[in-house]
Amino acid sequence: MNVLVEVAERIALVTLNRPERLNALDFATIDCLQALLDGFEADGEVGAVILTGAGERAFSAGADIHEFTGSVRAGAAVAVRDFVLRGQRLTARIERFPKPVIVAVNGLAYGGGCEITEAAPLALASERASFAKPEIRLGMP
Repeated sequence: MNVLVEVAERIALVTLNRPERLNALDFATIDCLQALLDGFEADGEVGAVILTGAGERAFSAGADIHEFTGSVRAGAAVAVRDFVLRGQRLTARIERFPKPVIVAVNGLAYGGGCEITEAAPLALASERASFAKPEIRLGMP
């Protein structure tokens, strides 16, 4: 499973679970996070969400390059349509989520991982945390 979920004491712990890919965000993972947020919003038993990454190396390396490469090769317009807008919908959802979202950054947070961190009202960073926006080199803010 790309995403693990535990709910205890009104807190939903959501873990990006692709440590072998540095918890990179593919279409399925982004869609799963959106669906989880929809469910948590309606669930009176969930009062807050904590989002973190599996393993010790990364919260999220951002876009899953293997999935994203085809879109980038087709041009910036295709990449924006296929991937960037999907990620922006997720970060906008986190920004306006009516319950607290806390991001626990336990390693690198690059690209989309950094953007998710920025979208949350609270982020906690371990000593191993690092942040970057490498997508700037692709010409896609």
